[in-house]
Amino acid sequence: MKFIKNTSKAEVQDDLALIARYRQSGDLEVLGVLYNRYMHLVFGVCFNYFKDEEQSKDAVMQIFEELVTKLKVHQVQNFKSWLHVLSRNHCLMALRKSSKNPTVSLEDNFVENDDFVHLDIDDAKEQQLTVMEKCMEALPEEQRKSVDLFYLQEKCYKEVADITGYDMLKVKSYIQNGKRNLKICIEKNSEQ
Repeated sequence: MKFIKNTSKAEVQDDLALIARYRQSGDLEVLGVLYNRYMHLVFGVCFNYFKDEEQSKDAVMQIFEELVTKLKVHQVQNFKSWLHVLSRNHCLMALRKSSKNPTVSLEDNFVENDDFVHLDIDDAKEQQLTVMEKCMEALPEEQRKSVDLFYLQEKCYKEVADITGYDMLKVKSYIQNGKRNLKICIEKNSEQ
């Protein structure tokens, strides 16, 4: 049985050096070297969502294409974690998009409805995700940024403070209040 190893400080530093080289030069070969280290993990995330090898391979390539632009604008401190979040979000968006576009089978003129298109995501989970996204958008900016970085991008308090420029005590307060407000909003909107 294989276990995923933790990223060492040397690997993180090496990743950051490659990111800096890519941002400076725009050289896709440099980005390719970096991405190649984690491509198997990206495939695993995609396969976990899609349950289809070909669709997962396509997603791996689409995520690389996203990296070409996103890595130039986002300040990434831990590439492996950031890439995991990016991959997961890509898959969720693809699943959501496919669920909104019912397909027509030419073989038997059968029109699929939403019940058949969800690909292992049931309506309740989809609704919860939608409610959570709306509630995140409703949070004050400081809370939204702090909660997003801490929970979704898995940054520590210090990293959140460094990225946002907020005082460490403020970061803790924003995360605590944001989490509480998010919970209240989700509960309120789930009852409707």
